Amino acid sequence: MKNEIDGKQILAVYERIIQLGKNTDDGKHYMGLTAFSDIDGYTIYLKGSGVLLRFGFHNTYHLGYEHDKHKDDFLKKLSNILNEV
Repeated sequence: MKNEIDGKQILAVYERIIQLGKNTDDGKHYMGLTAFSDIDGYTIYLKGSGVLLRFGFHNTYHLGYEHDKHKDDFLKKLSNILNEV
């Protein structure tokens, strides 16, 4: 999983969702993904399709999911948002 997603891509998707997303109880939601951060802003999260991506210090990230299909759907949504930017 390491280096499958570039940190700059994660940040670009996060910013796009924050700018264009609709407010929800969980954060901003856009094109099937929800973006939010922890209280200090050092860790950001993208959530959708049964996946939680945690992106933090030193440009490290972790994808949490149960099934590969969830991961594939999530990565497709990331790609769709990136292609808009």
